[in-house]
Amino acid sequence: MSDNWLMFIPVDPTAQPARVDSDRAVELLKRFAPDAGDEVRAVFHDKIEFHDCGSNWCGVKCPQCSEDIEEWWGDATGDAYESGFADLCVTMPCCEHSTTLNDLNYVWPAGFARFVLEAKNPNIRQTTAEQDRELAEALGMNVKKIWRHL
Repeated sequence: MSDNWLMFIPVDPTAQPARVDSDRAVELLKRFAPDAGDEVRAVFHDKIEFHDCGSNWCGVKCPQCSEDIEEWWGDATGDAYESGFADLCVTMPCCEHSTTLNDLNYVWPAGFARFVLEAKNPNIRQTTAEQDRELAEALGMNVKKIWRHL
C-alpha cells in the first residue's frame, strides 16, 4: 500500500512559526482534509531538512536557464548535508547563476525547512488557493506546498 502526504513548508528554510500558530494551522488543515483525521501534525526540526516529493520526483532544473541539473544537484545536496544544510547557497554549473538549493526549479515541488505542516493520506485532490492563503496566514509566513507519494 502506498501513502500520500500533503505538506506545507515555510518559503524561508530557517523559519518556524509560534506553537500557537502551528496549532491553529493544524486545525485548519484538519478541516480542509477531514479524512486525514489524527494524521495531521506540525513538526519542528532542530536543523533544516529536505522535504521531497517521494516517488513523484521528476528532476530539478536551473531557475535561470532551465538546464537539467539533477546529476549536479545530488552532489551539491550531499555537500550541503555535510554542514546540516546550514548554507544552501550555490552557483549553477550551467550558467553561473547564484541561488540557493531551496530556490531551484523542482519539477514536483520540494524544499528545505525546519518546520513542516503535514497531512498523511488526506484523501483530497488539491487544496484551493484560498485554503493555502488561510494556512499561510495562520502560520504567519509564506509557504510552499509539497505532495509526497511513497
